[in-house]
Amino acid sequence: MGTRFDARPARRAAGVLSLAGKCAHVTVLVTGASGYIGSRLVCELVKLGKPVGAVVRDPRRVTFDAAVTVYRADMLDLDSLLAIDGDFSTAYYLVHSMGRGGNSGYEQRDVTAASNFARFATAAGIDRVVYLGGLGDRPGSKHLRSRQRVGEVLRAQGPPLTWFRAGMVVGAGSESYRTLRSLVERLPVMLAPAWLSTPTQAIGIDDVLRYLTEAPGIPETRSREIQIGSAEILTYGQMLDGMSDALRLHRRPRIPVPLLTPWLSSHWIGLVTPVDAGVARPLIEGLSTETTVTDPSGMALFDFAPRSFQQALCDAIAEEDEPGRPSRLDGTPSQHSPTVHRRSGTPSAGRG
Repeated sequence: MGTRFDARPARRAAGVLSLAGKCAHVTVLVTGASGYIGSRLVCELVKLGKPVGAVVRDPRRVTFDAAVTVYRADMLDLDSLLAIDGDFSTAYYLVHSMGRGGNSGYEQRDVTAASNFARFATAAGIDRVVYLGGLGDRPGSKHLRSRQRVGEVLRAQGPPLTWFRAGMVVGAGSESYRTLRSLVERLPVMLAPAWLSTPTQAIGIDDVLRYLTEAPGIPETRSREIQIGSAEILTYGQMLDGMSDALRLHRRPRIPVPLLTPWLSSHWIGLVTPVDAGVARPLIEGLSTETTVTDPSGMALFDFAPRSFQQALCDAIAEEDEPGRPSRLDGTPSQHSPTVHRRSGTPSAGRG
């Protein structure tokens, strides 16, 4: 169903573009709603019958169900956030910078954005914020350190925080998944830098969405960190082999190149995959850090176990191959979720 914007000037001035007029019963707010995880979360909450508000910088770039109220706001502009006039019990924070285009300084932008949102959430009387950050007890990359710092800012300055920590998110719109699939499909032989042997735990997008949607209904998840991941601890090299198996391709031979740095690797990946080098760099740098679940107690609060990495891959491939869904290998966005338009240097929705 197409987006219908409320044309009343007063509401436009306030930064709200409503799809069905002002919704007095909006209880869930999703930031980063134009990104892959954010847009999937909005759709999932709608399926569950939840009244949803979606925060985006440009509402023309998204298409949601008419029941969704779209708010135009920029996390770096506190006034635009304070103009949001809904009544929310839970807010999801799914915003982070990825250094697109090689821009520096995204760590400070992440902190500013998180601080602004924490101030807004407190002023709005939001009962709980749910944040999806990264795994890694001692992050060795700027990207992972920034994700950790964002969680610390939200926890210190905002309402009670449920802080999910995950590694690679496996889904058709995830940058990490797109990189993995492109490498397997496009390269008959691969270079094998040292970071291919770093242990990590991935998680499927459907499991991430289930954790996110169920958390507000579980009192014990309030004000705590929850590490999530599939049961297997794998290296990136093993994940490449798993992707080959899922695509029914021969496993690609790898040539060891231990001195190939993450910086050089990101440029190499930028040449052979549709992922921008500025996005690839923080992702690859993160692979030098062990991202595994060291405390599974948070997952025990939920009445399900995450699917295997191999099943998550099969689900993502099936999602890509849905009828009428354009291939993401050429960078074309799916019709299933809103188009993502990022501006260089501006915090944007996490893509996994």
